[in-house]
Amino acid sequence: MLQEFKAFIARGNVIDLAVGIIMGVAFTTIVSSLVNDIIMPPIGVLLGGVDFSNYYINLSGTHYDSLAAAKEAGAATINYGVFINAIINFLIIAFAVFLLVKQVNRFMKKPEAAAAAAPAAPPRSEVLLEEIRDTLRSQRG
Repeated sequence: MLQEFKAFIARGNVIDLAVGIIMGVAFTTIVSSLVNDIIMPPIGVLLGGVDFSNYYINLSGTHYDSLAAAKEAGAATINYGVFINAIINFLIIAFAVFLLVKQVNRFMKKPEAAAAAAPAAPPRSEVLLEEIRDTLRSQRG
């Protein structure tokens, strides 16, 4: 069983997947910082100083000045502002992945286009038949 596990781990797919997950986590950190520190402040200014992360619905009935205060008091809240931030994070990540895949596909199509432009060599049997045909024509004429 240990040998099978070692063979499984040594496969390229597992290692590629691990690298992908690690890069994804690092990419998520970057995108979260981009959204929270660069994109959301201007959106908040455009909307009149709105900070989405402080939007919540308090289910306890007690008034709290901020989401942090409500959480500190242990109040039940629906944090729809945090959800809006998560949606914006997702859209930015999805757009970045779209651009990445689009560029990779663009680079991958070039070798295929070059291969398609060069005509494929005819099969050996076809070449031999053409030689026989040409020989027969030369003998007749």
